[in-house]
Amino acid sequence: MKSGDSRTAAFSLVELVLALGIVAFCLFAVFGLMPVGMQTNRNATSQTAATNIIAAIVADLRTTPAAATTSPQFAITFGTDKTLYFDVSGQASISLSPDSRYQLNIKWNSAPTGLHYADLKVTWPAPVDPATTTPSGSVEILAAFDRN
Repeated sequence: MKSGDSRTAAFSLVELVLALGIVAFCLFAVFGLMPVGMQTNRNATSQTAATNIIAAIVADLRTTPAAATTSPQFAITFGTDKTLYFDVSGQASISLSPDSRYQLNIKWNSAPTGLHYADLKVTWPAPVDPATTTPSGSVEILAAFDRN
């Protein structure tokens, strides 16, 4: 009969508790960072959508013929301030609806004849009035349009 030392073939209880403590600490750290990562992802997605909305508006205004005063796609009149609302799929509306996610405010600045400057600002969520309440996020640009 062979008598062996069983202590060399196993971990001690102290080693197991220490390993479980380290694993638990790492899991808590990872789970603690998940909400931050999800919020960052949500913000990045909203900023990308807002930038795409502005790009579509600018493209619409730039492709408007010089003889026309209103843009063909979004019916924006040059020189007249306008507010549009967009849902998550990018569909525009002139009125706030339950599906509205983004609010676009266009403010025109006075400029010499033939040259128009527009301040385009997209804010979200759409029901928040950016003049009275700070929105969750916003994207703003100044665009120039040569109408000669």
